[in-house]
Amino acid sequence: MASSSIAQLLGTQLPLIQAPMAGAQGSAMAVAVSNAGALGSLPCAMLTPDAMRAELTAIQAATGGKPYNVNFFCHHVPVPSPQREADWRQALAPYYAEFGIDPAGIAAGAGRNPFSAEAAAVLEEFKPAVVSFHFGLPADDLLARVRAWGAKVLCSATTVDEARWLAARGVDAIIAQGLEAGGHRGHFLSPDLTRQMGTFALLPQLVKAVDVPVIAAGGIADADGVRAAMALGAAGVQVGTAYLLCPEATISAPHRLVLSGKIGAAHLHTALTNLFTGRPARGIMNRLMRELGPLGDVAPEFPMATAAIAPLRAKAESQGSGDFSPLWSGQNASGCKPIPAAELTRELAAGFSARS
Repeated sequence: MASSSIAQLLGTQLPLIQAPMAGAQGSAMAVAVSNAGALGSLPCAMLTPDAMRAELTAIQAATGGKPYNVNFFCHHVPVPSPQREADWRQALAPYYAEFGIDPAGIAAGAGRNPFSAEAAAVLEEFKPAVVSFHFGLPADDLLARVRAWGAKVLCSATTVDEARWLAARGVDAIIAQGLEAGGHRGHFLSPDLTRQMGTFALLPQLVKAVDVPVIAAGGIADADGVRAAMALGAAGVQVGTAYLLCPEATISAPHRLVLSGKIGAAHLHTALTNLFTGRPARGIMNRLMRELGPLGDVAPEFPMATAAIAPLRAKAESQGSGDFSPLWSGQNASGCKPIPAAELTRELAAGFSARS
């Protein structure tokens, strides 16, 4: 499908989506990108209904009716396991002692919420043009509510099997999330990371496997990356990491310093880790990942790992350290620039105009 067709599907000037990045951005990023002609996104997995309503109100007021994307997780919240929680806190005990934190005062909790009837009710007030999902799709009744106002439905796939599964359920476009992408892996049919591929291996296989538009995501940081993705058959691209140094991003000061190269991060060495949430996500290596190992069985199931980490993160960040923070980043952070999101969007758009 030509890029002009995916832009028409999304209602945008450009076939470019700003990746929704929970915890790293809010409405300001979505507004800037949508007003620049691409599709700005609002991540909602960490928002309460009231916060979501406030953010959507701000987006609609500032974009003048331009389309935007609202993104949700579709995970199953596990039954809490007191034993796994206790084991997790025991693994973190030396760090609690180092910072003088009493673990008895840390409440357990999920920290991230899946799409729900309550969230759907808020969305119905605003009727966003695009709604996207990560970790599969919600229940049929919830999906029907989204489609009722004509929203286009997008979802991430990390394998050919996932793409076929999504196409069979009528999604309007599929986001091909390569293994190099920052943040949480979108897998939902199998947790086996060996089944997942890099963007430029995955993309052409999905294009051949399904009849819906495929949007490339992962490792695309500049106009050249956009051009390469389009040459491999992408109908559009989704870019996240490159936006993290924009002033509209809400990342922590240590995260911003690492991405900018002002404090060392072993040349932005990234790895998949489940320590911060319980589910594999790509971030920059830091002390916690090095000392506990980035992947393992010590952290509780997603998203139950978050609560025990939170006070360590807060204490370290107050001292200018990202040692206990999820420093989400894709493998290619070369496009990160401290420039307005609208300007970065225009730079990325050059990759479309150069396409024959």
